[in-house]
Amino acid sequence: MTDSLENASNDPRDIEQFRQYGHQLIDWIADYYNHPENYPVLSQCQPGDIQKQIPTTPPQQPESLEKIFKDTEDIIVPGMTHWNHPGFMAYFSVSGSPTGLLGELMAAAFNVNAMLWKTSPAATELEQVVLDWLRQLFGFPESFFGVIHDSASTSTLCALVAAREAIAALDSRHEGLSGGSPLCVYISDQTHSSVEKAAIIIGVGQKYVRTIPSNNDFRMDMVALEAAIKADFEAGYRPFVVVPTVGSTSTTSADDVEAVAELAEKYNLWLHVDAAYAGPIAMLPEMRHYFVGCERADSLVTNPHKWLFTQIGCSVLYCSKPDVLKRAFSLVPEYLKTQEEDEVVNYMDYGVALGRRFNALKLWFVIRSFGVEGIQGVLRKHLEMAQQLRSWVEGHPDFEMMAPVPFSVVCFRAKPNDWSGSDEDLDILNDQLMHAVNQTGKVFFSHTRLKGQLTLRIAIGHLYMEIDHVKIAWKTITSELQSLLEK
Repeated sequence: MTDSLENASNDPRDIEQFRQYGHQLIDWIADYYNHPENYPVLSQCQPGDIQKQIPTTPPQQPESLEKIFKDTEDIIVPGMTHWNHPGFMAYFSVSGSPTGLLGELMAAAFNVNAMLWKTSPAATELEQVVLDWLRQLFGFPESFFGVIHDSASTSTLCALVAAREAIAALDSRHEGLSGGSPLCVYISDQTHSSVEKAAIIIGVGQKYVRTIPSNNDFRMDMVALEAAIKADFEAGYRPFVVVPTVGSTSTTSADDVEAVAELAEKYNLWLHVDAAYAGPIAMLPEMRHYFVGCERADSLVTNPHKWLFTQIGCSVLYCSKPDVLKRAFSLVPEYLKTQEEDEVVNYMDYGVALGRRFNALKLWFVIRSFGVEGIQGVLRKHLEMAQQLRSWVEGHPDFEMMAPVPFSVVCFRAKPNDWSGSDEDLDILNDQLMHAVNQTGKVFFSHTRLKGQLTLRIAIGHLYMEIDHVKIAWKTITSELQSLLEK
């Protein structure tokens, strides 16, 4: 990426310079995709290492793209944790596909603001079409209206605002929440923190977020949920939204959405389903049973940038009550009024952001380039690899499983066969094991806590991951454990 080019200028508006360096950059990216093993998956730098190499003041004169590219290669790349590395098994994968990148590139080139239909009709109408495609692939009802946000946190925030707007006796849009009965949100102890954060932002407060315990399979306890709802009504509070999860962050557990939906309808609560990670699995007929009840949701979030090979910055919020969602957010000053507003969708009316990227384009590229069968094939392979890893853990005398494996995340821990130490010492051993493996640069995986115990967590979902990568991870884990025990 640092070879000098003839006739290159320092004018950032120079289109020929852009053409030359653009070709060079695409070649570099292609090599990057082809040889991720050239990089340690986890950055080896220490805090402050990158800042020390960058001037503290901006340049006064233009700098060449050649120099900018070289600094990127020398300073930035070594400071990257490579989410595009097939050894990245921490968190949920966000491995974007090459075709998704091309869609991202074109969207960046157009650089439109998809706030109004008028500001880019193609951006608005493509978003409507591609999200309806996705709805069909997931088997959701036609009433589901889709809108793209940057992250599940934003989608969830918008869903909770809509849930608050749906309360008939509350005019929070004009009067806020002062003086009314406290509103209550219901989550489980496995729910993602974004829901609680959204409750803070919209004025509910952590005090009124009810955390319902989960059972041995880490699914929300329905008896405890109904008891909590009843208790809040009796206390004079206003329960208004419940959030089941299909594919929780720690274990990928799936709540019984159908049972939650029954309670939501019984007590007139908004039902928001968090399927940010596992949503694409609904494309597999044999996995559709996990989503029974989702068709009754008032809102649902899924992230194509997690398990649908689309570059990050693509979260989809579906809402079966788009009129409520629009009522919650629409605020149209004179300078944004258009002649077509009664005939078209203006996406600025369905969320916080006024400025909106053309994110539908990359999702369109991905779905078309893979096709439904191509996507299904990759998803099935990921599920099979997770089950293979599970079998290795179960068959090893020095490890134990910590949770079921419904999807593609395996939760386990080291517990040597002759272990006689305390639970605290076992936590320390597993923490040491995780850090030792991650420092090899071959694998990067993470941890969580389940029932108070430190648990190792491997997430399979990288687009280019093969069973050999999982074998390398498992061999590295078992080898590093042996080294720790010998010490």
